[in-house]
Amino acid sequence: MGAIASTLQLGMAYCCCNTTSSLLNTCLGSTHEGTSGRKRSVLLLTITITFALLYQYVLAPSILHHTGWWKIYSSIPGMGKVLYSSWTDSCAQYNDDEGNNNNDGNDQQFSDLYIQCVGNAAVFRPTFVSTLFFLISAIATKTNPRLNREAWPAKFGMYFILLAIITFVPNAPLLTPIYLTFLRIGAMIFIFIQQIILVDIAYNWNEALVLKADEADNEEWGSGKKWLQFIITCSVGLYLASFIGIILLYKYFAGCAENIAVVTITLIQILGVSIIQLFFSEEGSTLTTSVLSAYSTYLAYSTLSKNPNGVCNPTLGSEDISGIVIGLVLTMVSLAWTGWSWTAESRIDSVNALEATNSLSASAGIGGGNGTAGTGGDVSRMSQSANLNLDVPFLDPNERPTTGVVMQSTSDEENIDGISASSSTSLWKLNIIMALISCWVAASLTGWGSITGGVGDAGEHTAANPLVGRLNMAMIAVSQNIAILLYLWTLIAPRLFPDRDFS
Repeated sequence: MGAIASTLQLGMAYCCCNTTSSLLNTCLGSTHEGTSGRKRSVLLLTITITFALLYQYVLAPSILHHTGWWKIYSSIPGMGKVLYSSWTDSCAQYNDDEGNNNNDGNDQQFSDLYIQCVGNAAVFRPTFVSTLFFLISAIATKTNPRLNREAWPAKFGMYFILLAIITFVPNAPLLTPIYLTFLRIGAMIFIFIQQIILVDIAYNWNEALVLKADEADNEEWGSGKKWLQFIITCSVGLYLASFIGIILLYKYFAGCAENIAVVTITLIQILGVSIIQLFFSEEGSTLTTSVLSAYSTYLAYSTLSKNPNGVCNPTLGSEDISGIVIGLVLTMVSLAWTGWSWTAESRIDSVNALEATNSLSASAGIGGGNGTAGTGGDVSRMSQSANLNLDVPFLDPNERPTTGVVMQSTSDEENIDGISASSSTSLWKLNIIMALISCWVAASLTGWGSITGGVGDAGEHTAANPLVGRLNMAMIAVSQNIAILLYLWTLIAPRLFPDRDFS
């Protein structure tokens, strides 16, 4: 009986381990050859966001007011004083009452600026570790792409060890001002890259639809009409969404001059780029312009929703338990989604993909003539399928038959440890983007590290509204203007510099 029981126990343990491994591989991605480790990178970023919010709205207040778990932790001789000093010493200048700058008792009264300073430094701790982790990963992955999908248990272990260490490191000078300066630069770079990628996505979407229309016409003349109709439908729908959004913004965010200015500028931008694209430029397309218009309207709403003035912002959450929970959860989800969506390989490596497509098209015999489907700006810049030579097979590089005497491919699409060369070049970029997003998360949660307002009724942000703040408003407005200016440049640059190739 003992042997049977032992056998059953071993069998159940084996099944449980296999089931757990399968679930983790399904949810977090496999570590087999051909995978990239992106899911685990995003998971680590999500953990960072979670700890940043917990440090800012749970741990920092507990340390300041000596509540909750602090009473147990401070019973360890010397440890409480070390932790308290590390979190508060660099913020002493913001405390109105010098007598309250101590580490005993639980009835301290601190200024809002002091609380905000300590809360900001709390956010910097996990985001600094995340930024450092992804920068080191970028260097390692650049030398060996396989490292991005291997040894994740050790990576997570090292991350938590560094997080525990940084918890006791004083704010100055590592976090403020060194990391604060770095995160502001990194967040600005991410915002700029974000807008470039978005404009590129808008162009590529139009080009993909026009290409489908051309291919359909090649198979059966006139069958591509449905794709052109789809382009028109999407363009009209996005324009309608933009103008309806503008009307709703005027209705619900009226009453403050700054709100009216933001909405009016957005409307002028939409009308301006639409007129230029339709009448004064041969570049761009109605679909691309409509996408940028809808995105600009969304950014206008985001700008207004970050206004800390309750009179101007009807979307501010209430400071009750449900409001705080909803605010923190929505913030964590939205920031994590940013990390997931902006690290897709199609976005990170869009330039490499475009170059590969051009090379493949040239080798397959695609001519460089002008497309024949559509007129004006709605014709894709890269739509060349009307000149497609159907006698030349359009093969993927990995599927081409080997030619020549040397039986070894020198193509850029070779596999390196199960990862294609084009994908391997994306992996270090993925880590760079993750590091920049870590900086952006820290900037968003702390109002770009500014200490200009409190955290109460008249403050810059609260647990129910973690992303509210004047600087967050300004930076979203800046990103809106960058997107519009970049698209405007793509419309007028070919006319200003006709001798240069902007394709």
